Amino acid sequence: MEMSISSTEQGVRYRQPIVCVLGHVDHGKTTVLDAIRGTSVAQKEAGGITQRIGATDIDAETIERSARALLKGAKLKVPGLLFIDTPGHVAFSNMRARGGALADIAVLVIDINEGLMPQTVESINILKKFRTPFIVAANKIDLIPLFTPVRDVSFIECLKKQRKEYVEELDRRIYELVSALYGQGFQSERYDRITDFTRTVAIVPVSGKLHIGMPDLLMMLAGLAQRYLENDIRLRTDETRGTVIEVKREEGTGVTLDTVIYQGVLRAGDEIALNTRDGPAVTRVRGMLINTHGRKKGLREVESVQAAAGVRVLISDKLDVIPGTPMIVVRGDRDKIFEEIIKESSVSIPLSEHGVTVKAEALGSLEAVSYELGQKGIGIRSAQTGDVTKRDIIDVATLQDPMEKVIIAFNVSVLPEAQQAAAENDVTIIQGNIIYRLIEEVEGWLAEKKKQLEEGRKQSMPVPSKLVILPEYIFRTSKPVIVGVRLLSGQLKVGDTLIKSDGRYGGTVKSIRENEVSKNYVDAPAEVAVAIDGVTLNRQINPNETLYVDIPESVVRELRARALDPETMKTLEEIIKIKRKENPFWGTRA
Repeated sequence: MEMSISSTEQGVRYRQPIVCVLGHVDHGKTTVLDAIRGTSVAQKEAGGITQRIGATDIDAETIERSARALLKGAKLKVPGLLFIDTPGHVAFSNMRARGGALADIAVLVIDINEGLMPQTVESINILKKFRTPFIVAANKIDLIPLFTPVRDVSFIECLKKQRKEYVEELDRRIYELVSALYGQGFQSERYDRITDFTRTVAIVPVSGKLHIGMPDLLMMLAGLAQRYLENDIRLRTDETRGTVIEVKREEGTGVTLDTVIYQGVLRAGDEIALNTRDGPAVTRVRGMLINTHGRKKGLREVESVQAAAGVRVLISDKLDVIPGTPMIVVRGDRDKIFEEIIKESSVSIPLSEHGVTVKAEALGSLEAVSYELGQKGIGIRSAQTGDVTKRDIIDVATLQDPMEKVIIAFNVSVLPEAQQAAAENDVTIIQGNIIYRLIEEVEGWLAEKKKQLEEGRKQSMPVPSKLVILPEYIFRTSKPVIVGVRLLSGQLKVGDTLIKSDGRYGGTVKSIRENEVSKNYVDAPAEVAVAIDGVTLNRQINPNETLYVDIPESVVRELRARALDPETMKTLEEIIKIKRKENPFWGTRA
């Protein structure tokens, strides 16, 4: 492989390229990052899947030391790499910098044994949308049969120690991946076989678990960024901008903001503009902490940070800052900056008149959850950041549609008074911190609720039924009439209205008894005793007379679509014929 590290113009300074890591659930996105930064985040995350957005600095010295054999003495011009770990593939599109993607380059993690999965394809589509260059980390090469165990080595070193059969199987799986990526519109190849990186996506085989291929990955990212993204990563000092990833309120410390600075230099004492729940506001940087992963590890206080960097910003005021808000150092017209803050803080969530209610801890998470719901065809009537409050419950409780009486709470708390109000008002709260599982729960709840409502509707919906009064079983002739009947078809229920064969009113079923047992309904064929209100025997109705359960015109089409048995369907046609004696078009408009 030939990929020279290009020289830079004299005096030009570069910021760290921002690297975003995407991939399907369980393909090892977090494990690959762990291998790079030497942490064990995957052990601590809910379900082993990263949900909080974080940033990790890898300095140039660390990259050069790791990839010394691959770089062959070449020096990096970029100061390092800033890795952003996203809560799922969708959050990448929510971390914006002036309307574009925050990341300069991306790593798409794919399990080489599983290939492309639905979320992989969605990640690729997002990368296409933002025209973000990416490389593929083909993970879990240690699970390919006949693997000779090694660890903490480059892919090239690993390959030298493998049997011929393993290498052939690895190649076969890589070319399956090449074929799948071609189907998505990309030419790709194993990185050490590429001559033109502008036309071909590089595939780096890795094992996050055994720390294999990490030097190759770091070299590729740094080399490609400074070779092909020179204009994008030039350090600008005329303005300073960042994106607030997470907001923390700590005893004794006050409000701290985990922030990615993607442009300029941020200094202690700078005035910054942010979006809060009360609108745009200005505060001052009281202090800054950075987390380093080179030779000096851990949090330390600094006076300034240069883009790109992940930094914890301590602010002077107790503001209710919205996670996901832009951070802009105030220089010049405040009103103009506030306009930009509002514009950049707006979330693009299509709301509808009907649907579920979504609450999430940050703007990006809100968009991510809402996007996933939209992909599943689930409408959203309200989407806001913040904990679930009693006000949210009361708002949802007033809705008429039972399918809308649900709140999806992602990574937020449900306040105690809200929990009580939900129990009192029959409002369901679906809470979680892993997006795909939360969506699965929502789908399951909606399916079950729909089933319950349909069952309830079916129970209340009259079934086309035909019955005859048995003359030998006359127990009372009025108030109410109590007689034995033979149910010939359908289902007779308490509350059913009866009609005669001429269409006139035949009474209302008040009760049903079968062998001295009270019933709410009975299916044909059956002989039961019924109490019929509203008529008198031998006046409006007579022994041996055939009666029908009355059917509203509005349910005729639905009844015809249901799998009714032949006798019940025949009875429906008889009822329609009776109704059309008065209205020739009855049942055609339903």
